[in-house]
Amino acid sequence: MTQAQPASHPACGTHHLTKVYGSDDRQVVAVNDVSVSIEPGSFTAIMGPSGSGKSTLMHCMAGLDRPTSGSVFVGTDDLARLPEKSVTRIRRDKVGFVFQSFNLLPTLTAEQNILLPLELAGTRVDRPFFQQVVASLGLGDRLTHRPSQLSGGQQQRVAIARAMVTRPEVIFADEPTGALDLKTGTALLEYLQLCSQEHGQTIIMVTHDARAASYADRALMLLDGRVVADIAQPTAEGVSSFLQQAVA
Repeated sequence: MTQAQPASHPACGTHHLTKVYGSDDRQVVAVNDVSVSIEPGSFTAIMGPSGSGKSTLMHCMAGLDRPTSGSVFVGTDDLARLPEKSVTRIRRDKVGFVFQSFNLLPTLTAEQNILLPLELAGTRVDRPFFQQVVASLGLGDRLTHRPSQLSGGQQQRVAIARAMVTRPEVIFADEPTGALDLKTGTALLEYLQLCSQEHGQTIIMVTHDARAASYADRALMLLDGRVVADIAQPTAEGVSSFLQQAVA
């Protein structure tokens, strides 16, 4: 796969994004006036204490949740201004997702689960690329297994392969190493780096793991729904120190 050409606009981003749940005296401001720009081919970690708004921010950026106010861009498209049908098309054509819950179909094999997005879109399978993704994630001998026959870590890798196989421009990953052991988690983070550095894909990862964040080239730190720090080339030690101070 060839390196993506530099784009003249951010891969995605937000402008004065606010997300409020509830109403009147029961309002919860989950994301509060956040403006961020994510460059193409970058690897960004979103971090913060529990309840800081990091998953809500990612869901809004990915078009899975509508903002209360502000703008959300994927490329030049403002998702907040588009009808749901158009947002669905952008999610299908440009975005890949890795969720905390694997969302695998229990009656399908690992291979069938991985290829499902291509089948639904009526897109031809690029077998060499499929084999590359599968090999990179160590799933070559698990393709005929159903989810019930796989460990939690293996199911997570199947979910990741499913997100990668469509070659999305932007990949959103919510705690992708949460169910993985150290060795498998490291392999996954290295693969995400490869997708960013070699394939020009944009990675946005929500994580509570400072070590995982150190694989990114940028870390956005959230507190009470706001971005309170934007750290270039984050280290595990630096991120851990910041988080400890934030919750103190």
